[in-house]
Order: sequence, then structure tokens, then C-alpha cells
Amino acid sequence: MKVRLHPHAKERGAERGATEAEVIAAVSEGERFPAKFGRTGFRRNFRFDAEWQGRSYRTKQVEAYAVEEDGWLVITVMVKYF
Repeated sequence: MKVRLHPHAKERGAERGATEAEVIAAVSEGERFPAKFGRTGFRRNFRFDAEWQGRSYRTKQVEAYAVEEDGWLVITVMVKYF
């Protein structure tokens, strides 16, 4: 499966703490769900056991929102810590 990241997705992922490899893994191996505007969401949890913005978290959840365009083109990335 071909997965590409739009420059916006790369920028948002980096500022929110997701690596490109994690985003690709979320699309390739994660849970798939319908999203707004005809997009598809992908979600995957990763073991984190680290600190983010001064707080400790065990899990990092990466959500990628994509459109099907010669494979998947990831438009934006959201990250949740818990």
C-alpha cells in the first residue's frame, strides 16, 4: 500500500509528536474509520512510556486523515497522549 504525506501532514505530525513512520504504520496497520468530507481516518496506539510537554504518558495514539489518491495521501495528523 502506497502512503504519502502532504506537507501539511508532515508539519502537523512533527509539532504534535508523531514520526512519519508512525503515521505510515497507522495507515497501513491501524483501525480504519469514516471521517468528514469524504476522508478516511486511521488510528493506531503506540507504546510511549515517556514525557510530552512536561507530563508522563504510557500511550500515544496517532490518527491520520487521508484521501485515496494513487494510494493514500495523508492530509493531516492528530496525536493524543494518555
